Amino acid sequence: MKIVFYWILAVIITFAAIIYQRRTGPTYDKKVKVTIDNQEYRFKLIRSHGGTTDCKIELEVPDQNIEGILTYKKYPTKDEWTVAEMVRVNNNISASLPNLPPAGKYEYKVILKKGDQNFDLTDGKPVLIRFKGHVPGAVLIPHIILMFFAMFLGNVAGIMALFKHKKYKLYGTLVVIFLFLGGMVLGPVVQKYAFGEFWAGIPFAWDLTDNKTLVAFLFWVLAFFMNRTKERPVYTIIATIVMLIVYSIPHSMFGSQLDPETGKVIQGMIQLYL
Repeated sequence: MKIVFYWILAVIITFAAIIYQRRTGPTYDKKVKVTIDNQEYRFKLIRSHGGTTDCKIELEVPDQNIEGILTYKKYPTKDEWTVAEMVRVNNNISASLPNLPPAGKYEYKVILKKGDQNFDLTDGKPVLIRFKGHVPGAVLIPHIILMFFAMFLGNVAGIMALFKHKKYKLYGTLVVIFLFLGGMVLGPVVQKYAFGEFWAGIPFAWDLTDNKTLVAFLFWVLAFFMNRTKERPVYTIIATIVMLIVYSIPHSMFGSQLDPETGKVIQGMIQLYL
């Protein structure tokens, strides 16, 4: 029964961390809502786009009297805002952001209009969207699965270590293997496809996603070696806490960014309100 309790608790912690990251991550769609003539509309504004195509910003607005305007400019620049009328097709209105090279960014706003009334979907604060290269599913899916199970098994190992269950060492070893394959092998491959470089963390740059993966991996390697000849569960507990902290940091919060002037990929903070 204790084993079942450990696994259930690990599942709860893992999914709680995933839900938190999805709600705070700056590359997930931004949820907005607006009320027009007592009718509430809910939309998702895109904040990440992969591939070589333009990014279509499309909203479902059945009221045929509502029009939309998309304004955008490259980020970070002092360029003038480009204004594009959103085109209606049946119940949807849309306009497109021209494609940018990997790590290129736009800041954009969407305003709905009905009669002489304007409705700014983001209260004047632009949404930031980052473009990236296409990442094949054969690379991305195993990366996500391995990282998910690394976190889950890390929680299992940490809980078992806390209660001094002997199998914490086994699961700690599995965490090292999964983190190595998912984060240190497939992670750089995903980064290469998405932004054109294998590693943008220490010592070459300060990409937060790469660096936090490295920190988590090093702590688990330390826990593995400290438990090889003698049981030292405290190291596994510390590694688990570090991993939870790492996973609580919004994904891509301080990620690759294209410098509009030089064309080089650098790192830049993605503010959470954008």
